Amino acid sequence: MSHHIEDLVSAWASAPQDDWVLAVVTRVEGSAYRKVGAMMLIHGMGKSVGLVSGGCLEADLRRRAQQVIQTGQAVNVCYDASDETDASYQLGCGGIVHLMLVPLCADNHYLHFKRLKETLANQGQCHYELQLTDPMTPLPRAMVWGDQQALDDAKANWCLRDFPRAGILTGEQKSLIIPLRARYRIAIFGGGLDAQPVSMIAQQLGWQVDVIDRRTSYAREYDFPGAKVIKLPVDALDEAFWARIDGAIVMQHNLQLDAEALGQIAERATQLQYLALLGPGHRRDRVLALANLKQDAFKAFFSAPAGLALGGELPASIALSILSECHGVFHQGKRVALKEVMA
Repeated sequence: MSHHIEDLVSAWASAPQDDWVLAVVTRVEGSAYRKVGAMMLIHGMGKSVGLVSGGCLEADLRRRAQQVIQTGQAVNVCYDASDETDASYQLGCGGIVHLMLVPLCADNHYLHFKRLKETLANQGQCHYELQLTDPMTPLPRAMVWGDQQALDDAKANWCLRDFPRAGILTGEQKSLIIPLRARYRIAIFGGGLDAQPVSMIAQQLGWQVDVIDRRTSYAREYDFPGAKVIKLPVDALDEAFWARIDGAIVMQHNLQLDAEALGQIAERATQLQYLALLGPGHRRDRVLALANLKQDAFKAFFSAPAGLALGGELPASIALSILSECHGVFHQGKRVALKEVMA
């Protein structure tokens, strides 16, 4: 379980008639583990999916969720860690976290979780609008905006580009606007032993993984649990495959196969953000020459030799190096020590 938004909506879809409560961070003052828009779904029997803190608030939120289920009304809660003498929740971050707990029920259309699930599956991204509670709205409602045209048709007074990150929409009725996207999807070209930790760590990050290798003795399904294994030549992959790839890692240990993969990626992976090629610089140059490509042929961030200089030479270390760099590209990280960018 990765606590991704798709995990939340899938959990709800497995039992939509059960009692569920959505907990969402609406405001943060100072430092906090999770930011505005972080969500957690709590079942009436106590299980939960998602995180709104580092684990210090979740138990108390499950208790509060029972009260929300009993009353059928949303509530606002606040956890204050700015007073270091108060060890009630041991937040450790020194900030103040405001949350809203909302029941999912027929009266608020189950917060449109069904539509949210469908929109993420079909479009890959959306904006989720959740009303904030006040004395006049004890049961907030939600909307799912898949594109700007839908907003224009609704004559809304805001634009999707106004909210690259979660934030408050002010007006007659305050709302929390949360940009959401489907899981990042990476394609690993090569199904050898060193690809296995790449697949494993990527899935722990909540990413979807495809492993592509046409060779008989590579990419065996039992070596890549949770991943989709594709036993086809790269030029036989259809457009649906290429349409939603965010990252690609080429690690087949074969010059010709790697060149074929790079050629197809350059031509067809138009949405790609990150591309890594395993091996030293002189090997990169040989692969590019075989593919008749230059380094600037790729619109994506091209890492070759692949990864960050973290040290280590075993497969798990190499996987961590590559995926750390990939994660930084996906999230527009600075890829420097954290102490360099925050106190």
